[in-house]
Amino acid sequence: MNKPARVFLSALLFTSICIPQLSLAATSSSSKGEDLKVAGWIPYWSVKAGTKSALKHIRDLDAVYPFVYTVKQDGTLKDNGKITSYYWRKLFKEAKRRDVDVIPTVTSGDKSVIESILLDPKLRKSHIKEIVKVVEKGDFDGIDIDYENRSKASINEFSLFLKELKDALGDKQLVCTLEPRTPADSLWKTPPDPIPYSNDYDEIKKHCDVIQIMTYDQQRADIKLNEEKAGQPYFPNADIDWVEKVADLADDSLPKDKLMLGVPTYGRHMEVTVAPNWFKNYVGLGAVNEPGALKIAKDNKVKPSVNRAGEKVVTYIPKETDSKVARAIKSMKVPKDTPSGMEAALQALAYADKTGETVIVNMVWWSDADAIEEKVELAKDEGWRGIAIFKIDGQEDSDIWKLF
Repeated sequence: MNKPARVFLSALLFTSICIPQLSLAATSSSSKGEDLKVAGWIPYWSVKAGTKSALKHIRDLDAVYPFVYTVKQDGTLKDNGKITSYYWRKLFKEAKRRDVDVIPTVTSGDKSVIESILLDPKLRKSHIKEIVKVVEKGDFDGIDIDYENRSKASINEFSLFLKELKDALGDKQLVCTLEPRTPADSLWKTPPDPIPYSNDYDEIKKHCDVIQIMTYDQQRADIKLNEEKAGQPYFPNADIDWVEKVADLADDSLPKDKLMLGVPTYGRHMEVTVAPNWFKNYVGLGAVNEPGALKIAKDNKVKPSVNRAGEKVVTYIPKETDSKVARAIKSMKVPKDTPSGMEAALQALAYADKTGETVIVNMVWWSDADAIEEKVELAKDEGWRGIAIFKIDGQEDSDIWKLF
């Protein structure tokens, strides 16, 4: 649920055959899943704009997650978002009036920090006290735990931590935000036996009131889809085909009435190395949101199109490219049915195939309302509790709110 100086956060930041798009009208009139819950994370790096957007759309929300707390080495919490500030207090007051849950997130992607706490009973106990103190002091409705990048070595201690934390919280909610599981045969050519899972689903479902699966930051995780959708650049946030796989796997072990599908509102700006016959490498140039993506498209005179993951894409030749090479790339012919946003990438591939040279094309790939709509429909069809939006920061595609 990829945004800031830590490894896991960069993944949040930076962490298909086209699926026909469903109409907004069809979504709003669907009789199945009418009670779908909607929650969203408000990030600490965009408190003013994020709380403003959440307030504007408070009628559409069932819960808000202030994404503010990180974990220190000693198990205490760092408030990165000044959670007692005016903007938060204004949102919390309105949320309470409208019976919208306020549940802060405690997050970490530092394996050494989290595992040192989990594996030390005394440190784990004091860490739990810190969390409960935050909930009680803020009169919050619960806490959201998002501890990423852990290893199998801490799987039992993490389950014990959740049990102890839930006991300490009493009637307050324990929300557990988990990394997605790509099916083993789509993640490895030869799956290990046993698979080194870091989360025990059987234990988690006992202790967590809500379980959120972060179905984003897919990137190149699914080797089967990478192969199936080759021929164009493929570096998705959340291909609907991959999300369905992850959802089906979660369905096998976790109760639907607790499950929330995490959906992204952001994207990535990337440098793609184009070699003869393939798109060889992807390097992140930074995070991108809907307004930024559209500006890049406008600046480079490219019309965005839907990519093979059902998300939006723009490709263009970087200005740093040698002018002679740039002209040669742009003169290359591509199939008439090439999506507008992929034209530059396929021209670069044609140039590489013809000359044997390696060239660079830049790409912007992001999740908009149409891409999210597919996930909303999936959550409804699967009978899940709801969806969780990462992130609400005023930069999300405004059309997503029409879905609810």
